[in-house]
Amino acid sequence: MNHNEYAMHAHHNMEMDKRKEENIFILALSATLHCLIGCGIGEVLGMIIGTALNMKMIDTTILSVILGFAAGLSLGVTPLLRAKFTLRNAVKTVLLAEGLSIAVMEAFEVITQWMIPGVMEAHLTDWIFWVGMLAALIVGFVAALPVNYIMIKRGVRHQH
Repeated sequence: MNHNEYAMHAHHNMEMDKRKEENIFILALSATLHCLIGCGIGEVLGMIIGTALNMKMIDTTILSVILGFAAGLSLGVTPLLRAKFTLRNAVKTVLLAEGLSIAVMEAFEVITQWMIPGVMEAHLTDWIFWVGMLAALIVGFVAALPVNYIMIKRGVRHQH
């Protein structure tokens, strides 16, 4: 192989590697968005319920995290059940593939809500409540994105 052929071959491999990295990043974005939808639904629902029932801050947070995990897991389990997985295998698969991403997202959402003054004491009609929820979802997404990227790159999870 002469120098020009070697250079062309090396350039081709670099282009393939670049496309592979872009595809992994796109999959990570998609997986993180999927996680955000599930966690977001549960998190917002928990905050709405807790706030509407005048629950204590810690109780509202616990409810939100539980509902966030439940919604996130259910969005992951549903397509596997449709693909004829048993419930046990579907839950196990989703916990292994998405559990860390959900945990990171939930943790950063809760920390964000607690760090913004007034969010945890706000009512549903207070603008700070909704600003806090939006900020928490954004921070959760940003925190979970690298987790999903690394897990996809290592073959631990995939986008279904």
